[in-house]
Amino acid sequence: MSRTLPTTASDLQGTVRLATEATTGITDLVEAVHERVARLPGLPPPGRAGRTRGITGWVYRSVRGVTHLVGGSAEALLGLLPARPTQPTHPARLPSPRREALVAAVNGVLGDHLAASGNPLAITMAVRQAGRPLTLERAALAQALPQASGHVLLCIHGLCMNDLQWAQRGHDHGATLAGALGCTTLYLHYNSGQPVATNGRELASRLEALCAAWPVPLQRLTLLGHSMGGLLARSAVFEAQQAGHRWPAALTDMVFLGTPHHGAPLERAGHGVDVLLSALPYAAPFARLGKVRSAGITDLRHGDLRASRQAGRGTAAARRATRPPAVPLPAGVHCYALASTLGDSADALQGRVLGDGLVPLDSALGRHPDPARALDIPPAHQWVGVGIGHLALLSDAGVAEQLQAWLSGADGGEGGERALPKGVQGGPESPPVTP
Repeated sequence: MSRTLPTTASDLQGTVRLATEATTGITDLVEAVHERVARLPGLPPPGRAGRTRGITGWVYRSVRGVTHLVGGSAEALLGLLPARPTQPTHPARLPSPRREALVAAVNGVLGDHLAASGNPLAITMAVRQAGRPLTLERAALAQALPQASGHVLLCIHGLCMNDLQWAQRGHDHGATLAGALGCTTLYLHYNSGQPVATNGRELASRLEALCAAWPVPLQRLTLLGHSMGGLLARSAVFEAQQAGHRWPAALTDMVFLGTPHHGAPLERAGHGVDVLLSALPYAAPFARLGKVRSAGITDLRHGDLRASRQAGRGTAAARRATRPPAVPLPAGVHCYALASTLGDSADALQGRVLGDGLVPLDSALGRHPDPARALDIPPAHQWVGVGIGHLALLSDAGVAEQLQAWLSGADGGEGGERALPKGVQGGPESPPVTP
């Protein structure tokens, strides 16, 4: 059996464009190092910073010119081939999990650049089921989801992942909860390299359209976010409130699974390396390599949800002083946080700092010494697993059991059905909502 990834004209066009940009980027990097080495110590560059002069500069310009010429010609030829349909029409045609995983990883690292440059590899946000995008219109939803229930569960994946990857080791939290709660589980597919605030605004609009077009009366909406997906859920609620959307009135539950509410140490460490390299004369050009990471990754430094970020401006103390308070959790919504540690105990210092390998315990549980930044998730709505890694949260049996207990109300909490005010429900008798 062939192990090659299925490709389309748009996939090849996007790959050629990335290769062209990578080649010119490396050329720029080599020329910048060359210019730094040739420059007399302590003196400014004789010409443009990062560019050499004379025959050497001509060589570098020639490399860039030929690369753009070849890359542009190849991309133009590929544009003559038919592209992949945006939505499969044959029921047996499912997206390839391997291709989806690769494209999702590229989007996580370079997604903001792909979107800004119009690269065909950039993922367009969609609400999907079984990998197929749904048209957010009432007739289309009724046809695609003939068994739609009044409880919608939307699963939101994390950085560098996609909606198909909720299925891990034969388990899918969304599918399991659909069977246990009788809810209709949908999955968000999005470009995780875009800023969280950008994705939050777009998700808010998608949910406004979804709730308005839902084919039966909508009684309950639950958002389940893994890792960055939890930040995106919070951002969507914030953006919806700012825009005056109606769908937050239907929101009853938010579940955060390994979400870095206060950031992830690995991204902060990466930023520190950038600063160090930039301060070294001959290593400064190499700081560009460290900065080849998306705005989505950068947002994980402190769990940023707002569009206006202060990262990189002023000293660290000044940034901390000007950092706005945390976006509060929505009032009247039951919020739950699940975290884990790779250590032997959640109480040990090593276990708290190590967390699940990517997210420390305090960050995942929304705890912070500054009251303005703490999320105040009730202790009864917190769960900590021991010996579970970040990705393993998606397949752990204990996590699945706790999710079901909370959302069904079986733990004696407040996870049962809740009545909503008349007029905020979806379904044929509800007034239309324009996103």
